[in-house]
Amino acid sequence: MSDAIKHECGIALLRLKKPLDFYKQKYGSAFYGIQKMYLLMEKQHNRGQDGAGFASIKLDVEPGERYISRVRSNDAQPIQHVFAQINERINEEMAANPEYAENVALQKKNIPYIGELFLGHVRYGTFGKNSIESVHPFLRQNNWMHRNLIVAGNFNMTNVTELFNSLVELGQHPKEMADTVTVMEKIGHFLDDEVTDLYQECKNAGLSKREASPVIAEKLEIAKILRRASKGWDGGYAMAGLFGHGDAFVFRDPAGIRPAYFYEDDEIVVVASERPVIQTVFNVAFEKVQELQPGNALIIKKNGKVSEEQIIVPTVKKACSFERIYFSRGSDAEIYKERKDLGKLVLPAVLNAIDQDTDNTVFSYIPNTAETSFYGMVEAAQDFLNDRKNKHILENQKTLTEQTLKELLSVKIRTEKIAIKDAKLRTFITEDSSRDDLVAHVYDVTYGVIQPTDNLVIIDDSIVRGTTLKMSIIKMMDRLKPKRIVIVSSAPQIRYPDCYGIDMAKLEGLVAFRAALELLKERNLYHIVDEVYQKCKSQQNLKDAEVVNYVNEIYAPFHPQEISDKIAEMLSSPEINAEVKIIFQTVEDLHKACPKNLGDWYFTGDYPTPGGNRVVNRAFMNFYEGKDARAY
Repeated sequence: MSDAIKHECGIALLRLKKPLDFYKQKYGSAFYGIQKMYLLMEKQHNRGQDGAGFASIKLDVEPGERYISRVRSNDAQPIQHVFAQINERINEEMAANPEYAENVALQKKNIPYIGELFLGHVRYGTFGKNSIESVHPFLRQNNWMHRNLIVAGNFNMTNVTELFNSLVELGQHPKEMADTVTVMEKIGHFLDDEVTDLYQECKNAGLSKREASPVIAEKLEIAKILRRASKGWDGGYAMAGLFGHGDAFVFRDPAGIRPAYFYEDDEIVVVASERPVIQTVFNVAFEKVQELQPGNALIIKKNGKVSEEQIIVPTVKKACSFERIYFSRGSDAEIYKERKDLGKLVLPAVLNAIDQDTDNTVFSYIPNTAETSFYGMVEAAQDFLNDRKNKHILENQKTLTEQTLKELLSVKIRTEKIAIKDAKLRTFITEDSSRDDLVAHVYDVTYGVIQPTDNLVIIDDSIVRGTTLKMSIIKMMDRLKPKRIVIVSSAPQIRYPDCYGIDMAKLEGLVAFRAALELLKERNLYHIVDEVYQKCKSQQNLKDAEVVNYVNEIYAPFHPQEISDKIAEMLSSPEINAEVKIIFQTVEDLHKACPKNLGDWYFTGDYPTPGGNRVVNRAFMNFYEGKDARAY
């Protein structure tokens, strides 16, 4: 993606099912869990670079012994900073106490972070300041072991204000209006209720407070707590929680918007936001890693029992297609195939744009995440060329000579590494014109491989704002003096804001929206903008389930190609000599390529939760009223 977009966070949960001595004997260290957590988080570095956090819980400790540890960082290299702090503390303790070296019991008792239950998080901040207070995991502390709660997640709620108000109605005083805080406090409220009820049962049975504690731990119904807490939640989420006594859960939203995968054997239970992360870190096969089903929670009891339980009845599955297009690691077997298919499926439109002339066309991609879809596009182009060769041979088989056949077979699809991204240039000059010149040099190009008769086809994952294309890429490509520049997006036109965890909250930032507005002006249809505003405004007091996405009407008068052509015009400029064309994937072909991830609200406005329609209408009203504000 040539436009910088901040996006989803990543989670990692690990439960060691054997005593720590087992890992010391088999793997040489009682720090096995910490080492695996480092790998799980580092392998998800792509999902978050603004902050990282780690928490651990020791099971079965004596009163007075510390059993919860947490460390967070918003450093420039947060994962490394987190584990540098952990390693420094462990090394200090080991150096000061040589007797700990071979004694796992002493290590567990005296050294923080060594335990059996771990939670990690990598964060991209889409809302609020990137302060250390915003970094997960969040901790809700209590002297009752069972009431300690640690939460981290990959999620955004669309109805934070409503959730906040519900906490106030319960008599709480939340410290801030953030979805993580409100969600944690809602779970915490019903956790407190459940513990109180169980304690009363134990008391009625004649148990002392100390005798009641293990009984409460055994009987605590995590699924019940989550069912009560999640009533009224509207958003996309994969959230994880740890309880002080050792229970844990990972809970996924009922539309499956945000991803979560897990693996279990007799030694471990592990959950992560991406399947190949688990495959790589624990060397397990693709089919052994399971997807946590929408609306379900994976519940891990202190005694090691693991179950997947339905918390909310699932809706139509709308797993985020952007996960497949761009955000997830391309090393997942399914994602790799899907990205190649995205490249293959867009080729017919590319061939039309270059008048079927593959001989005078160079194919390339914008580094680096579009490389896989580039392979798919080139494979499809090679198939097209082979069909052309076969047809020529069959039609001219009587007159072909060895020389002409050799020449024919030597024709290949031309591919080159054209765009090279330089290290970030500091925009230390504040004057707009000077800063724009610096932005224009974010990419460099490979000279000497393009002829004046050539088409230059460049594929990107998606085109969001178009800023980098206009200010840098198209200008740099034009320096090569091609006849035509064709920019290809493996994703459809992004027309609507996201409200489930990706930093695309404002309509006016989307180049497709700006293009539609320009077309409305040109065709004397701008009154539609006023009409849509009035329709959005009239719904302000409706319940979310009753709200309609009226922003669809901004795009309704136009064929997608008309908007694509207008985008090409807007992203070009008078000094560009080449003809510029822009091609987008169709929504239909996106569904063919990614059949399991049909969450396409960015492209269609078909939001998977009722809150989405309220958010898109609010975003439009913000645009219309000139408010530079988020819609949720």
